[in-house]
Amino acid sequence: MPQAKPHAAPTPSPAASTRLVSPARNVLGSLRLPGDKSISHRYGMLAAFAEGTTHLSNFSSGADPHSTLACMEQLGARVEHQEGGAIAITGRAGVFKEPQAALDCGNSGSTMRMLAGLLAAQPFACTLVGDASLSRRPMERIRAPLTAMGARIDLTDGHAPVTVHGTLGGGPLRGLDYQTPIASAQVKTCLLFAGLQASGATEVHESVHTRDHGELALRAFGAELSRGKNSVRIEGGQKLRALDAAVPGDMSSAAFFLCAAALFPEANLVLDGVGMNPTRATLLDVLRMLGVRLNVLQLSEQHGELVGTLQVLGTQNLLGAEISGALSAQLIDELPVLAAIAPYTQKGIRIRDARELRVKESDRIALVAQNLRAMGATVDEFEDGLDVPGGQPLHGAVIDSGGDHRIAMAFAVAALRAHGDTQIHGAESAAISFPEFFDFLDRITER
Repeated sequence: MPQAKPHAAPTPSPAASTRLVSPARNVLGSLRLPGDKSISHRYGMLAAFAEGTTHLSNFSSGADPHSTLACMEQLGARVEHQEGGAIAITGRAGVFKEPQAALDCGNSGSTMRMLAGLLAAQPFACTLVGDASLSRRPMERIRAPLTAMGARIDLTDGHAPVTVHGTLGGGPLRGLDYQTPIASAQVKTCLLFAGLQASGATEVHESVHTRDHGELALRAFGAELSRGKNSVRIEGGQKLRALDAAVPGDMSSAAFFLCAAALFPEANLVLDGVGMNPTRATLLDVLRMLGVRLNVLQLSEQHGELVGTLQVLGTQNLLGAEISGALSAQLIDELPVLAAIAPYTQKGIRIRDARELRVKESDRIALVAQNLRAMGATVDEFEDGLDVPGGQPLHGAVIDSGGDHRIAMAFAVAALRAHGDTQIHGAESAAISFPEFFDFLDRITER
């Protein structure tokens, strides 16, 4: 496959916060992780839409789901923050209040894309805005299908601000049979949220089975859906009711600690209460492929979501892996940290079919390549992925996170086995999904 023309190096982000990460001798201990970000977004939105008061424990501590909660408050839902991270949300029984100002989605593409689906059938117009990073992310992928359902959506050169005109722009929404051109759980959830309020049925088809938290959340709140192999169908006109639920620990957050433990032969780490949804647990298969020893100590089901306790034990030799096709789509959030530890493997890691990484919070392909090279690695960059050879020692370096939470956390993990200290510029970006990350990392590392 021909190598892509190298992308220009990203402009270094302002180092509002620089974190020093020193090499570690081992990873040991146990953690209980904050609530899953994807589930927290969906529960927060549906609780605000449903009738009654929903009680959620272990809601995500990340900034993104709290952007969702702030938007739901602007739409008239009552959100009460209680002790121990619990949240009570009193919903609007399907009819939101017209907001008096634009809805600020912060850095959260999940908020902007999925909320547009809920708003498409509301009797008012409103605008969704975001920070500079979110304002560069593609939004045509929701505009086109929502327009086909009868909504009117205005974009700015294909990006935010996004103005959703609701039923003021025309008649009620119509059901839709739609094949997603890009595998995206956010787009699928957006259309199911719109389809919940449309006349007739809405069916979404995918070439790759993306994470199904939206479907499970809708069922938890009382909706009926039917699923095919790679499709899901919802009838319009259904009402949602409040629920009480605990949000499982975030597998995408667990990924950083699982990969950290994989780097040390004597590691022994236990993660309690982690979401084990099969559409998210693909990471465990890849780690096993690398030779990591993993044990699931217990498993239960909560509102359709599997929750388990994971133990990861170190290995003498990490092997290698090739990640492409459906695997890349299922691992899209975990690819940066897998690439970051690839130099420590024997055979390296090859990533393809991951073009979506170019349009995340940053160009993650370019930033991973840039930062691995800064640490002394040889990396081949392609338009849709990376080749990171194994058997490469890394040295401490200055890392530019690009203001991207997953880049900051991925290179904090890589730094644990490097020779010398590593400075992570823009480390505060970890708060987007996981504000406790660096404290948790310190807790389980022996130096």
